[in-house]
Amino acid sequence: MTLHLPNPDGTLRAYEPRSEPMTVSGGSAFTSRTVFSAAHVVADPFADTTPDGPAAVDWDATLAFRRHLWSHGLGVAEAMDTAQRGMGLDWPTAAELIRRSAAEAKRAGGRIACGVGTDQLTATATTTLAEVRTAYEEQLAVVEESGAQAILMASRALAATAQGPDDYLDVYGHLLRQATEPVILHWLGPMFDPALEGYWGSSDLDAATDTFLEVIAAHPDKVDGIKVSLLDARREVDLRRRLPQGVRCYTGDDFNYPELIAGDDQGFSHALLGIFDPLGPLAAEAVRVLDTGNVDGFRELLDPTVELSRHLFQTPTRYYKTGVVFLAWLSGHQSHFTMVGGLQSARSLPHFARAYELADGLGLFPDPKLAQERMRNLLSLYGVNQ
Repeated sequence: MTLHLPNPDGTLRAYEPRSEPMTVSGGSAFTSRTVFSAAHVVADPFADTTPDGPAAVDWDATLAFRRHLWSHGLGVAEAMDTAQRGMGLDWPTAAELIRRSAAEAKRAGGRIACGVGTDQLTATATTTLAEVRTAYEEQLAVVEESGAQAILMASRALAATAQGPDDYLDVYGHLLRQATEPVILHWLGPMFDPALEGYWGSSDLDAATDTFLEVIAAHPDKVDGIKVSLLDARREVDLRRRLPQGVRCYTGDDFNYPELIAGDDQGFSHALLGIFDPLGPLAAEAVRVLDTGNVDGFRELLDPTVELSRHLFQTPTRYYKTGVVFLAWLSGHQSHFTMVGGLQSARSLPHFARAYELADGLGLFPDPKLAQERMRNLLSLYGVNQ
């Protein structure tokens, strides 16, 4: 049945949804790459809350989605940017999410790493580096006590408080010395969070990279890997070639991930990606093909997904979470399109229409008829009659 989808200029275009989803084979654990999907949270649609109030989470649906990712062999990167850290998910709820998801990972036999930040601290003119360290330490303790691997995320409070590279070296050195197990360091660019402009002590990315590498070189035994989210493939390749032996590069580049994961004759990136939330089964299938040494087959599966990813992550990039949750709703992973903090309003109807069209074309929806009906209902809600 034809859907009439809105264009940005107010006109409608006819679209014929596909009738069958893609088929994936599933199989054993990955052998050639370590792959995490950052996972979204499912809001409680019946909670009586406001955008600036405490987050209300549907725990059953949220944990069910993590089991979905684990069932395809993906690791889960928990309480990260994709889960709306700093955009609706407050620290008390994030801490509960970490505890619940880590316990679920133990039961399911799934791999999990969790975000450690400072979002319980709002920086002011009088905030000190000691307060930033204390905030980091509190969150690191929660993650380590849960049994999950820690991901040291970029901190808005540190960005606002640090006076230069030496302050980053001091804070991160302190945290790495006390971490009980190797961590993942996360460099999130300002396109994902404008408050992180000038991270590592400089807006000059070459200078910032040098400081980042200095942190790693001082503590290589405490760094499992780095997650780079700068949307710059060349810079990521240059950076991973400069890493100490044994330190992994996890691409966080949602624009160029196929080529970065495939790699070249000098190395490759592992993956920790928000786009693998909606692409989970397809991404897992592609990595299993890569495990056989079939790089061309891997690219044939994953390259066609880039257009969807670039659409979801278009400027303002930080609102990509809205598209991710929208596709989870269309896919039947949750019963509603409601987000923590009311973020479902962050993208336009034409944006949703194109996301639906691209995802449907890839065969991402397990039940295309359900996705079509939900898209039809959304269009009707916006006043688009079919």
